[in-house]
Amino acid sequence: MTTLAKTICKLIPVFFLFFSTTSSILAAGPLEPPLNQAVRESLRVRLETSVPTQGLSAAGDSLLATAALPEFYQQRLFHPAWIHDGRPGEAAAEILEAIRQADLEGLVPEHYHLEAIEKLLARISADIAVPLNMSGALADLDLLLTDAFLVLSSHYLNGRINPATVDPEWHARRNQTDPVPLLQSALETGRIRETLQGLLPGQAEYAGLRQALEHYRKIAAAGGWPRIAEGVKLQKGDRGPRVAALRERLAITADLDAELVHGDIFDSALNEAVLRFQRRHGLTDDGVVGKGTLAALNLPAEDRVRQIEVNLERWRWLPRDLGERHILVNIADFHLWVREKSDVVLEMRVVVGKPYRRTPVFSGRMTYLVLNPYWQVPHKLAVEDILPMVKKDPNHLEKINMKVFQGWGADAKAIDPATINWRELHRKRFPYRLRQDPGPINALGRIKFMLPNQYDIYLHDTPAKELFRKDTRTFSSGCIRLEKPLELAEYLLRGSRLEGRQAISDALQGAVDRIQPLPQPIPVHLLYWTSWVEQDGTVQFRQDIYERDQVLDAALSATPPAPEA
Repeated sequence: MTTLAKTICKLIPVFFLFFSTTSSILAAGPLEPPLNQAVRESLRVRLETSVPTQGLSAAGDSLLATAALPEFYQQRLFHPAWIHDGRPGEAAAEILEAIRQADLEGLVPEHYHLEAIEKLLARISADIAVPLNMSGALADLDLLLTDAFLVLSSHYLNGRINPATVDPEWHARRNQTDPVPLLQSALETGRIRETLQGLLPGQAEYAGLRQALEHYRKIAAAGGWPRIAEGVKLQKGDRGPRVAALRERLAITADLDAELVHGDIFDSALNEAVLRFQRRHGLTDDGVVGKGTLAALNLPAEDRVRQIEVNLERWRWLPRDLGERHILVNIADFHLWVREKSDVVLEMRVVVGKPYRRTPVFSGRMTYLVLNPYWQVPHKLAVEDILPMVKKDPNHLEKINMKVFQGWGADAKAIDPATINWRELHRKRFPYRLRQDPGPINALGRIKFMLPNQYDIYLHDTPAKELFRKDTRTFSSGCIRLEKPLELAEYLLRGSRLEGRQAISDALQGAVDRIQPLPQPIPVHLLYWTSWVEQDGTVQFRQDIYERDQVLDAALSATPPAPEA
């Protein structure tokens, strides 16, 4: 071999080593400072060597987004997201401010690593030149900030609590998004806070409730309101120290003009203030401070603050788009609204489920109604409600126009109730089906509004009109009874063959269990709000009829669960 050939052979390994090294450098981009490299390596080792069963942690805080965190850093080759040249960048300042502002949404900033982040920032900012051995602390900070964004984005979009874990009767559809590209986009555009804020409900009602939270927090921080002593009911014409306390109490929540706070006489102005308070709290608006009104007046300001916070959480559980035209039922308020965009075009009182037969919360689509419906009695109601009454009175079924069938098929034949030994029947032995025929005493009234769902819940007319005069209307077995069924039918059937009140009335004269499709299906949302804000800014509160607020309050106060994958 010639001398030249030997020289070339010796240079070949050197050439390939140079080519390989140069390619690696080009692939990785410009040379990183040693501290950046150390932070990146610390992130890689931390995430690649973590034990799934033991979870991830940083600076003593458990990281919650354990599925999204590794994916996010793998996609960026473990480059830190918030640290640049050993220092937190502008994006870090933005996410820190966003964490602090979670308080405005009724959430707890400390649940998003606020304390650990602030300690690390103080430690890092204390050094003019961050030493190389601080790479672990910088990696901790980067992980905490990333986890805070991922968890906060999940909580803003879907609520901090999975409603199914605290309220098995909540079935509203939840929102979906991939948090990893969301975070990457926010970092690239520098719009951290805007991105997070964009995940919150955009409805004016949410913004109003948010403002109410700020207002009631200020009241609570200033000492709340005075407690009115127990005693006889207060009404117009009374006077004394209890009346003076009442004036001060109502002035604090702006039910009474602040200029009228002084005095101890129950005059016309105070009477109007009491009426306003009663209407805002779903109480009998008689202007008399009786037992129920006094209890609502004396509920501490801190309790009202928490009531607002739990209802902000319920808003975050909802679909972001309720529908340009939709029906909304607030179970806790016993009220229904039909809304087009932000305008209420029809509203009415409703009756909801008893406390032991609660109306579930869900979103559905109403697609048809039934004129003069049969009532096919659910088995549970047949054995729990009707069977005991038949045992007491053998003629009960005849009195309520109800027939007995054996089997659920279309060919099932009616059975003479007199041939049945009702005393031998019980919950576990009841092989019959009960059906109430159309008529003036039919439990469903003359119209049934159908939104097919797995809970067999629907809206319907009722012959028991007197129940709508009561303040608390928990009398049904779960379905929604309507105060104005004809008005709702007229609205829904616009553009159909039954357009107009007269056409509907004529159809009802001869119809028997007649299905009438809607020209346009309409979204229906059965919700549970114990606090909300009207369009004019009036803050409303209602009694927690199903005792759901306390359970949700406890869940919100606990350490947050990991966001759903």
